[in-house]
Amino acid sequence: MTAAAVTLADIHAAAGRIAGRVLRTPMLADPLVPGLFLKQEYRQTTGAFKLRGATNAVLSLTPDDLRRGVVTASTGNHGRALAHAARAAGGRAVVCLSTLVPANKVQAIRDLGAEVRIIGQSQDEAMVEVAREVAKGMVEVPPFDHAAVIAGQGTLGLEILADLSAPATVLIPVSGGGLATGVATAIRALSPKTRLIGLSMERGAAMAASLQAGHPADVTELPTLADSLGGGIGLQNRLTFTACRDLLDEVILLTEDEIATAMRHIHAAAGDVVEGAAAVGVAAVLAGKVQVDGPTLAILSGCNVAADRFAEVMSEGLQ
Repeated sequence: MTAAAVTLADIHAAAGRIAGRVLRTPMLADPLVPGLFLKQEYRQTTGAFKLRGATNAVLSLTPDDLRRGVVTASTGNHGRALAHAARAAGGRAVVCLSTLVPANKVQAIRDLGAEVRIIGQSQDEAMVEVAREVAKGMVEVPPFDHAAVIAGQGTLGLEILADLSAPATVLIPVSGGGLATGVATAIRALSPKTRLIGLSMERGAAMAASLQAGHPADVTELPTLADSLGGGIGLQNRLTFTACRDLLDEVILLTEDEIATAMRHIHAAAGDVVEGAAAVGVAAVLAGKVQVDGPTLAILSGCNVAADRFAEVMSEGLQ
């Protein structure tokens, strides 16, 4: 554990704080791949794991902070989660998005009562608008580089170990690193022999590029099936870059075709629709980039994919 990372105690505290406000999601043994288990986090209330961190962060605010309102930049799922958590707590939320965020995710955020602002071609550009609102007095709840958000995501690690006490490998989707940091912190503390692998897409994976460079690095955001994994990690990243560097054993990148194949596999195995970002762990297994040597757990992180996009994947239009 690095000095900047959250602690296991922080994650247990978050679990108590968000109990009854987020779902305890199920785990499924993949009927088509022996030894592979699927953590069905896409069944969360807002369709993605992000509700854990957003809820913990909002519930950690002072009454004055909540009165001022919360603001964030997002690739979609965190914005939706923050809108839900803020509304449940009686606060105002402003969510800044780039033009790359799919329309279905934008509308879902609006439907939860948040004010949506579409700014620029990347999450980094949307962050400029966040800074303006913070200067006016709003409270920023970032999507990943925030201790309360990370601790909330770490509660997923506690659930994984409650259902699968000593997994050989856990496969974690990686974008800004909040999920990876939280889950890896919990699992490293409680199951230190478990191998922790981060997964992302080949098209614009900021954390992978930063780890290779040895410091937070800029990347060009590109259209991808795994759009939830897009966005930068912030050149002033305080927490997640160091934690991912120190806690993850490896980061593996997947092609668009590999991600699409995994989305079809998950639909066949579980009967459910997941977004591309949720499929990267399964994609690595199916592509032979990860071997199932002992119980292997893939976090299926979200299901917020547009119906027409998923239909395209199911028709094998991405080849």
